[in-house]
Amino acid sequence: MNRKTLVLPAVVGLLAPVLAACGGSDGGSGGGDAIAVGTTDRFTITKDVPAPFDPAYAYDIGAWNIMRHTAQTLMTQPRGDGEPVPEAAQQCGFTDTGNERYACTLRDGLKFSNGDDLTAEDVKYSIDRAVSLEADTEVGKVLLSTVDTVETKGDREVVFHLKTADATFPYKLSTPVASILNKEQYAKDKFRDGFDLDGSGPYEMKSESKNGVLSKIVFTKNPTYKGSVKVNNDKVELVSFEDAETMGNALDKGDIDVMTRAMTPEQVKKLSDSSQGAVKLVEVSGLEIRYLGFNVDAASVEDKAVRQAMAQVINRAELVSRVYGSQAEPLYSMVPAGITGHSNSFFNKYGDPSVAKAKQTLKSAGIDSPIELTLHYTTDHYGAATKLEFEELQRQLNASGLFDIKLDGKPWDIFRPAERRLEYDVFGMGWFPDFPDADSFIAPFLDEDNTLKSPYLNQKIIKDLIPESRSEADRLSAADSLTEIQDITAADVPLIPLWQGKQYVAARDDVTGAAYLLNSSSTLQLWELGRGVSG
Repeated sequence: MNRKTLVLPAVVGLLAPVLAACGGSDGGSGGGDAIAVGTTDRFTITKDVPAPFDPAYAYDIGAWNIMRHTAQTLMTQPRGDGEPVPEAAQQCGFTDTGNERYACTLRDGLKFSNGDDLTAEDVKYSIDRAVSLEADTEVGKVLLSTVDTVETKGDREVVFHLKTADATFPYKLSTPVASILNKEQYAKDKFRDGFDLDGSGPYEMKSESKNGVLSKIVFTKNPTYKGSVKVNNDKVELVSFEDAETMGNALDKGDIDVMTRAMTPEQVKKLSDSSQGAVKLVEVSGLEIRYLGFNVDAASVEDKAVRQAMAQVINRAELVSRVYGSQAEPLYSMVPAGITGHSNSFFNKYGDPSVAKAKQTLKSAGIDSPIELTLHYTTDHYGAATKLEFEELQRQLNASGLFDIKLDGKPWDIFRPAERRLEYDVFGMGWFPDFPDADSFIAPFLDEDNTLKSPYLNQKIIKDLIPESRSEADRLSAADSLTEIQDITAADVPLIPLWQGKQYVAARDDVTGAAYLLNSSSTLQLWELGRGVSG
């Protein structure tokens, strides 16, 4: 049947990463020593997070970046961004005009890394498992909320019957929650605890940990892998560091070859200013955003006038300039610039920062000032500059005379569960999109089963506008629905967008492929790395 061509957003500048290094990204060799990559992502096993690498459980960028290398999905996001392409699938597509039935044919001869055959039944098992399992923490199954049933036809054909039209579904099948798992290794009725992860992806992995804290993952090329990814190395070691300074020292000493998220602004500036040396900097356009979230049921912020006054006072340009410099840009919507459907809704609503307007907003609502609030943030998940960012927010809000702000920083393994339990009235969060589409910056925060467990539930957004936006295969046609969602968000202020940032990779000059190590959604692509000639 004829249907609209699926057109998903082209993000400005994503196809031209800026590489300040020698040589290109296509060279390299599969042989040689393991390529060591540093990260400040920390992985721990706790009572609150017992299964950090189960695809049906984990829902954060760090864990997803592990899963993508080991657990295969039907679709994948291509090297230069754009529409998803088949991965474990040979081909996929909608088979109706309403974007409600999506069919995939698997590649012939797929196997899990242990040698077991991978069939359509494994795909159905994995999706059904992800949808049915319940957890106290956030899980990625919200991405599969439009799935009604999964049907198999023989060993190689899978058909997804959707509850409602969802033009973004191909992207959702490229996310780790849709990983294809071996039922012999993943029980149907419980999560797989620990750091083990198995699949049919480009690599097999072995983890090293102590006292429930992961220190290193060794990725070894999977000889049975069949997919769209070209693997340019035989082995990569991903090393987890406690902070960016320690990671930077390891790169300087040659203990690691590549440094990725998250570097400090000072490290980025130093490397950017240096034109000589064995370590070069790669700058890549990114879709990372930061924002403030609210528990709108909390007494201190339940009146939206308080939240509106904060939105009116915060000076994003000054925040970015003081903390991040040229490495970030002010953000006036949860949907970042460069994504189809973006609208500067908060600037349209509030204009330039104004203490006078904020004061009038509070006065009209009968709210006395200064308002005592605590801003909560994580000390170890988004980089060392987070503390400086919140000190700047505190300075701005207190300087208005309308607020009396205190700060509280906690490690991620304490902060995130507490936020999910709604223990914080105001809190700072970051977001890396599941895929580069406006839906991935709206539904996770505003849909009924949202990632924040937010009590803010706007029925017009949930029942009408999100479904309307998903019905449009041509994403430009979804702009009206998306703009209305952003305008409602600016008026009600369940969230305040702050900034969107670039992303950076530092690599020794004998490493190739660093320009493609991260895509716009901050997806780590270790298979791009290789060994070349320094200089």
